[in-house]
Amino acid sequence: MLAAVVLVSVATEFVLHLVDPEDASLGVVERVVRFFSYFTVQSNLLVLAAVLPLVRDADHDGRWWRVVRLASLLGITITGIVYAVVLAPLYDPEGVNAWTNAGEHYVSPVMTVLGWLLFGPRPRITSGVVARALLWPVAWIAWILAQGTVTDWYPYDFMDVAAQGYAIALRNLAFVVLLALAFLLLFRFVDRRLAATGAPERVGDGGRGAAALR
Repeated sequence: MLAAVVLVSVATEFVLHLVDPEDASLGVVERVVRFFSYFTVQSNLLVLAAVLPLVRDADHDGRWWRVVRLASLLGITITGIVYAVVLAPLYDPEGVNAWTNAGEHYVSPVMTVLGWLLFGPRPRITSGVVARALLWPVAWIAWILAQGTVTDWYPYDFMDVAAQGYAIALRNLAFVVLLALAFLLLFRFVDRRLAATGAPERVGDGGRGAAALR
């Protein structure tokens, strides 16, 4: 169910982005790059990548799957909270956009977090997984800043260097990194406190144990 919601929402949004862009002067490549630069889109794609293996095996495990799973929890939680608190009062989508928007910003966050809390699999989050998962938001920030220097385009106002200036934009981004770390540590705490689910903790990386992930 969750995988279907994410796949349909993101795919539909992608098609709409190509055929009816906000800036018709942009080429197809630029439209594609901008679409996949949005934190919301990346978060939902991480959710899809983390959930699909669970469809086949509810106790799925693996060194990098753990990282993807945690990064997806982080990204989609921030996506849901920021949209509900900050963006929803300012944005009133209509038609198909209303459905894709709800799928990406409401259904996906709620189902992802609830699914993890209720079904796990747990435990899966170690200190090493936390450190690796943090690389994604840091890499995303670096990418946005790098391409922004060339195109002067930033997906969100709080990181718009042209409008905010480097000092304020970097301050805002430092807060984002700290917030991400706080959420990651919270997820690790919950992962270790809730009851284990399914099969004993294992990894699908050739026989190396959980200790190797710490």
